[in-house]
Amino acid sequence: MTRLLHVCDFHGSSLLWSKLLEATSHYEADVVLVCGDLTGKAIVPIVEQQEGWFYNLWGKEERITSEAELEETKHRLSARGLYQYVTTIDKVRRLQKDPRAVDAIFVRLMKERIVEWLADVPKEVSSKVKFVVSPGNDDIFDIDSILEESSHIIYPLGRVVDLDDRHKLISCEWVNDTPWDTPRECNERQLKEKLVRELKRVSDYNNLLCNFHAPPYNTHLDWGPTLDSDLRPKAEFGSAVMQHVGSKAVREAIEEFQPLITFHGHIHESGGFDRIGRTYCFNPGSEYESGVLRGYLLELPEDSQKLEFIRVEI
Repeated sequence: MTRLLHVCDFHGSSLLWSKLLEATSHYEADVVLVCGDLTGKAIVPIVEQQEGWFYNLWGKEERITSEAELEETKHRLSARGLYQYVTTIDKVRRLQKDPRAVDAIFVRLMKERIVEWLADVPKEVSSKVKFVVSPGNDDIFDIDSILEESSHIIYPLGRVVDLDDRHKLISCEWVNDTPWDTPRECNERQLKEKLVRELKRVSDYNNLLCNFHAPPYNTHLDWGPTLDSDLRPKAEFGSAVMQHVGSKAVREAIEEFQPLITFHGHIHESGGFDRIGRTYCFNPGSEYESGVLRGYLLELPEDSQKLEFIRVEI
């Protein structure tokens, strides 16, 4: 049987990427699915001064006094999914007045990290492994050409990927509307059209696997926090107020076409497994800021055998 490792929502964490490469060999995976949200969310300027450097993280100023400490700081920030930008105080003041220049730096840093990650794949992973890497709704379109042109991974968007002799994969990285206006989100009607377009690429759904970044609505996979008008999580009696925030279009598509398996991500707090009819649905969840890699390891069944799977945490 084909052994598949499903992970997602790295958000720039180089530690999680390193763990994934090790886990691929450790679990002897034949197929790896990295299903979206590859890039990070913030830049941390590291500012040169007369004696060393300083940076400010979440309101706390930290000082660096040596080159070795600088490299360790950059490594630590990368592990948490943050991008480092070593600069001067004069450059910081100029950038504060030029948002377009900041955006250009952000894009460059995101692209550079993706290039670094992909270069590590052939060093750590057997060429026999089918290593599929897909963007998600948070990822800028600038990274797609890097993924598509890489000879080290499979870029799955807009095509059918043969995972083995029996199982095919289709993908859709778009999600239903969010409060954050991410690059790849749309309304439910538009999303349903995108999903059906991908599903129509195949005629047999019995052994079809779907990489749909948005989880289906009203399942164990789409519990997210209820937000107030300032986009802060609501709480009652010290606990977050949760609600279903997944996609109704994704659920409708699963109910209509009944693929064998659907892989999701997007909602970090709602890792788990569910079923919609005959379809197995997975969301490993994400704790990228804590450096914890979550995933599902599956044995893809031959014929009508029962699907075997476990949730892994590294």
